[in-house]
Amino acid sequence: MHIGVMGHEDLSEITEMLVRGELWKLVTGYQTYGLVGVSPWAGARRPGSPRPYWSTAAPWRSSAPPPGPRPPCCARPARCTGSPGLDPLESLLGLVDELVAVWDGTPGTPLATAVTTARTRGIYVHHLWPPGSARTS
Repeated sequence: MHIGVMGHEDLSEITEMLVRGELWKLVTGYQTYGLVGVSPWAGARRPGSPRPYWSTAAPWRSSAPPPGPRPPCCARPARCTGSPGLDPLESLLGLVDELVAVWDGTPGTPLATAVTTARTRGIYVHHLWPPGSARTS
């Protein structure tokens, strides 16, 4: 099972905690063997996490990658229609069975586009925005 995760980057501290709790509940509901997280952000995996992941972010992004060694990624699945270096959303949706959107529901945003595109392609979307969540900007 390949689960894509994307969402707002400007979450308040309490929202980060709430979202982590919701993600934990979501992930623990799956068989963990073969579970792979997929993110459009380079270095998205939490340091020390034993879970494999695949990042669709190109290593030549406009912002410099974080210092230190790059975390290992899992091998791309054979069904992959995306590729690192291409549009991150297209690559992400080409890799995943389901998508987790940490999103406040604002229409007309890149996340709204991602959710709509995923649903149009038949990808199940988990919309996470726990009560009490807020963005910092």
